[in-house]
Amino acid sequence: MLNCSALIPEHDVLMITFDTLRFDVAQRGIDDGLTPNLQALLPGNKWELRHTPGNFTYAAHHAFFAGFLPTPVPPGNHKRLFAAKFAGSETTGGTTCVFDTADIVSGFQSRGYHTVCIGGVGFFNKQNPLGSVLPGMFAESHWNPSIGVTDPDSTKHQVDLALSIISRLEGQKRLFLFINISALHQPNCMYSPGATEDSVETQLSALAYVDRQLPPLFTALRKRAPVLALLFSDHGTAYGEDGYRGHRNNHSVVLNVPYAEAVLEKCP
Repeated sequence: MLNCSALIPEHDVLMITFDTLRFDVAQRGIDDGLTPNLQALLPGNKWELRHTPGNFTYAAHHAFFAGFLPTPVPPGNHKRLFAAKFAGSETTGGTTCVFDTADIVSGFQSRGYHTVCIGGVGFFNKQNPLGSVLPGMFAESHWNPSIGVTDPDSTKHQVDLALSIISRLEGQKRLFLFINISALHQPNCMYSPGATEDSVETQLSALAYVDRQLPPLFTALRKRAPVLALLFSDHGTAYGEDGYRGHRNNHSVVLNVPYAEAVLEKCP
C-alpha cells in the first residue's frame, strides 16, 4: 500500500470513479486490448478486484469522500490511504493520511489543495438539493448536460473541462481533482452501433471510448506535479444475471469493482 502520509501535500491527487463499471468488463478491456491507455497506468498492467462500500452512486461516494475506498478482497485488516479522524478506527495506520475534518475533500482543502469536482451522473447535477450534496463538498464543482449520461461524447467534454481548470491553476497550488465518468452508466448502448439495449458488450464499447479520451488529462497533470492517481468504479451493474437488472442490489456483479492506485511521476 502507498504511504499517503508521505505523499500529501507534495502530490496532486486525481480520483476518477468510472461510474457503474463492472470488474469483469474492466478486465475484458485489458484482455481484449481495448484499454491500452488505462492499462499502462495500472500496477502490473491489470486491475485489482475490490469490493465497493456502496451498491449505488450516492452511497458509494459518501463512503469514498469519508476515506472508505473500495476494500481489498482478501481477509484482513486493510489500512486505508485516507481517513477522517475518529476514535477507534482499526483501519487507520502509520501510512494513512488522516484529516481532522468530517470528510477527505475538506481535509485536502485544509492542507492547501484546490478541490474540484467534475460531475457526471445525476447525483452530481446540482439541479436539486439531492444532486447538490456531493458536489457541494468541493470548492469548485461543474455539471452540465454535455458531461452527463446522455451525451455520447461526455468523457471528452469532461477531459476538456479538466484541462481548462488545470491550465488556470497556479503551478504551486496543489490540486485534488475528482471526476465521475458518466459514459459507462446507462444508457451505454449508444457506443455499440445497432444496439438498442445496454449489456456487457455495450459497456465494454463505452469503456474503450473512455480510454481513448483520457491521455490528454494524464499528460496535463504530470506536467505540473507528481500525481497520486486513484482509479476505480463506484459499483457494477447487472444485465440480467440471476434475474437482476441494474444496481442497488448486492449481486456479485454489483459489489465487485476494478481498482488501481499509482504514483505518476512529473514529466518535463
